[in-house]
Amino acid sequence: MEYRKGGAFLTEEISGSDIYIPENFDSELKMFAKTARDFVTKEVWSKNDEIEHQNFEVVKELMRKAGEKGLLMVDIPQKYGGMGMDKTSSTIVAEEIARAGSFAVTVGAHTGIGTLPILYFGTEEQKMKYLPKLGSGEWIGAYCLTESNSGSDALAAKATAILDETGKYYILNGTKQFITNGGISQSYIVFAKVDGDKFSCFILDRDMEGLEIGPEEKKLGIKGSSTTEVILNNVKVPKDNLLGEIGKGHLIAFNILNIGRFKLGAAAIGASKLALEESLKYSKERFQFKKPLADFGAIKEKIANMGIKIYNAESATYRTVGMIDSILHSIEENDPEYNKKALKGIEEYAVECSIIKVYGSEVGSYSVDENVQIHGGYGYCQEYPAERHYRDSKINLIFEGTNEINRLLIPGMLLRRAMKGDIPLVKKAQKLLDEVLSGELFMQMFEDDEREVDTFKRVIENCKKMCLFVAGVAAQKFGKNIIEEQEILMRTADMIIETFVIESGFLRCIQMINKVGEKDSEIYIKLAKASVYEGIEKIHFWGRQALSSIEDGDTLSTQIKMLRKFTRFNTIDLIHLKREIADYFIEKGEYLLYI
Repeated sequence: MEYRKGGAFLTEEISGSDIYIPENFDSELKMFAKTARDFVTKEVWSKNDEIEHQNFEVVKELMRKAGEKGLLMVDIPQKYGGMGMDKTSSTIVAEEIARAGSFAVTVGAHTGIGTLPILYFGTEEQKMKYLPKLGSGEWIGAYCLTESNSGSDALAAKATAILDETGKYYILNGTKQFITNGGISQSYIVFAKVDGDKFSCFILDRDMEGLEIGPEEKKLGIKGSSTTEVILNNVKVPKDNLLGEIGKGHLIAFNILNIGRFKLGAAAIGASKLALEESLKYSKERFQFKKPLADFGAIKEKIANMGIKIYNAESATYRTVGMIDSILHSIEENDPEYNKKALKGIEEYAVECSIIKVYGSEVGSYSVDENVQIHGGYGYCQEYPAERHYRDSKINLIFEGTNEINRLLIPGMLLRRAMKGDIPLVKKAQKLLDEVLSGELFMQMFEDDEREVDTFKRVIENCKKMCLFVAGVAAQKFGKNIIEEQEILMRTADMIIETFVIESGFLRCIQMINKVGEKDSEIYIKLAKASVYEGIEKIHFWGRQALSSIEDGDTLSTQIKMLRKFTRFNTIDLIHLKREIADYFIEKGEYLLYI
């Protein structure tokens, strides 16, 4: 099977036709997205106050209604009462449900980490028992990994599972912390160490003796979601409830996180679009100095920045989901190795999943922050939803592995893939270093392009070269010890993230030009242009910081000069460009691009 390798975006030239974009959604997918949005606006929003005050009977009823509409069973095969749709479908549902705030967290944890471990690792008997109930909303699922002393370091968990004298049951002891849906679930995916050292996974039912639920946590945001401790006090778990293999629990934990990361990124996009819509509405209705806020340049720039970031996040997310689906569609559904191959296909894009998680969640945080700012004092009051959105968004920087952990993972995973020969990263970086030092690279680099979009392409190529240059210098300097240089790794990750998302937006723009022509793709060109020219300056800034921590003296001076050469381009009027982008969204009144 031929497919583009994960992480290959740094070393390969990619054309616009190579990526999947939201403009390719078919009518069935659009209708399903509308079903999800209508459910939120018509069923959930009217219950927001009850949800925020933790009326969990209302939450459970809404979960059953969501199940009736098919919103909880997108990933579940028809054989187990589900819809068996692709990852693009489940991603668009995650994006639309995100408008539901706390309730979206309940749904996301249930359909993701509460259900997928059983789908991908369960026995046939386990799937038949649990998946139909989870898909219908009759049961709610939870995922119990975190403990008081093991958050990001999941394998440091202390919970134990000991086989009893009959050989028929495992006895589980320990305490799991910060469990989403902990107080309302009927099934729990629980990680514990068999015999105290073999990290394994089990399915527990609510009514198992010894399973106790702690009080609800008092949280900054997502107050309407249930978050509790799950206490294991000599819980007697049938041997048949072991999920996967003994000692292979890490495969479940880490593979499911890859899916959770791109879905969380999609959810953050949905929340960002809602924040933009609220900002647009308020800025057109609120008058100061006899004109609406939307007429002021300072507000226009905020609106433009929100739109640009959302565009990039959306482009990167569906680009990645499209690559995942291309692999999954190539696997025969009746293949006995389907789940194993599917997880391997998703894992192929683990780097991209981490990128989407980091960038998407930070776009979400940026958007809700600016939404409060645009609302001014009203944004700080509970009378307006901006206040709640602001509090709710913070958790996305922590869920599915903190953004700091994901930033460290990105260069680490790329290097491992390079060492395995999956991508020619080391070879490309070394070749680039040789060309940079010889001066050969820059001789024909700054010729004028006939078309502006060709200039975008060249700038993005230079962004990739800056990533490779800095990564190559760091690898040469520190070797295997680079893992200890977290600040450098994180700045390298920022360079890689920005490169991937601006390239995604650019490739989407190119595809739209090819579809409908430059005139009808004007907003795409403006969004891509602003992204590319602002992005290369950010990438240079992070690269300069990293190099300054790697070398000093004449060597550093030479490297900094070389790095700067990658950023040479004609100056553009970014302020005026952003005004035009803002005017587009102000006229539309929402984030609306699709032609």
